[in-house]
Amino acid sequence: MGRVVMVLLCLGQGACSMSSASAGGEVRGAPVVAPVEAVDASTLAGYHWTLQSASDAQGARIAALFVRPDRPVQLDFADGRLSISQLCNAKAAPYRIEQGRLLLGPMLSTMMACVQPELDALDQAVVRRLSSKPAISLDRKGAMPQLKLVTASGDVLLFTGQPTAETRYGGPGATMFLEVAPREVPCDTPMSRGATCLNVRERHYDSHGLKAGEPGPWHALVQTIEGYTHAPGVRNVLRVKRYASGTAVGDVYVLDMVVESHSPTPP
Repeated sequence: MGRVVMVLLCLGQGACSMSSASAGGEVRGAPVVAPVEAVDASTLAGYHWTLQSASDAQGARIAALFVRPDRPVQLDFADGRLSISQLCNAKAAPYRIEQGRLLLGPMLSTMMACVQPELDALDQAVVRRLSSKPAISLDRKGAMPQLKLVTASGDVLLFTGQPTAETRYGGPGATMFLEVAPREVPCDTPMSRGATCLNVRERHYDSHGLKAGEPGPWHALVQTIEGYTHAPGVRNVLRVKRYASGTAVGDVYVLDMVVESHSPTPP
């Protein structure tokens, strides 16, 4: 599998600069949105934020941000970094919040070719709005928290929060690596007998990301791995987070990233 290379995107400094005060002392820029609740790093990190609606200053829907309705743009905040997924190319940047505005540092991006023009346009549209120092506010009065971004031009982006695994299970979880065999194996699960399960074994890596020690034994994993869909015939190595569920079903596994992927060699 080819390496995914991260590169710096040059964000225009002029386009991203803060508005200056006018002669009359008024500051011209993004509309001031009074936050319903203080936006802090721990609250942002506790949820996956998916784009639910986006409208311009005239109230018209921004269709360019919804080219894949089944895969809405997602924001994740962790350790001072913002990750943007469900684009053509995944992106990330350091972030901070100052005076009610979201400020981003230099942005990294994967280098996948965007064959469909609308996907390339999606990437540009998202980056342009997020890098424009939008006003940011949070509302947790409803069943699901809402994150709002308002740009200087009046665009309003509304994101809905879904609790992260850490939030749902009350802790950071344990990181482990699982090698998934190309084919599933027969197994008995707590829910049914005669089912099929992923055939996995634990892999180990050192602090430099190099393989260390011998893999564990192959065994049927009766639990599913949240966020992972297995393609028959493909061998993967996954980095997962394991959480104690406190139920008879056993631990919960959540996909963190795919480390390796090997498709079958054509005959």
